[in-house]
Amino acid sequence: MSDDDGQVEMPHWFDDDAGPVVRPYAMTRGRTTSAGQHRLDLIAVVIAESRAEETEADQTLSPEHVDIVGLCRDTPQSVAELAAELDLPIGVVRVLIGDLVDDRLVHVTRPVPPAELPDESILRDVINGLRAL
Repeated sequence: MSDDDGQVEMPHWFDDDAGPVVRPYAMTRGRTTSAGQHRLDLIAVVIAESRAEETEADQTLSPEHVDIVGLCRDTPQSVAELAAELDLPIGVVRVLIGDLVDDRLVHVTRPVPPAELPDESILRDVINGLRAL
């Protein structure tokens, strides 16, 4: 393509309104899992470590890594909340969080599953024991 001046036009790889387009696989360098294989449920809570204060100056982190740490620094966030806030696919956010866990910039807590109900026979024995009192 060339314009009226005879110069070759460079094709736009971005939308002026949306900004640069970066494919999700580029953010994760083609990875679909993190090195540590961290299990990250949608409701797992990500918490920034205290040493994560200087992430903006860390040249080894991507802007998305810095954004995740920044969001978790103020308030712990679930994996689903981070994906929604960053407008990124869950799979990409999981890989990025895994990187941050490996770098010890965040840690993840998992929700405690609800306690299983005891066997009915145990409940009957307890109730009968209370009645006997």
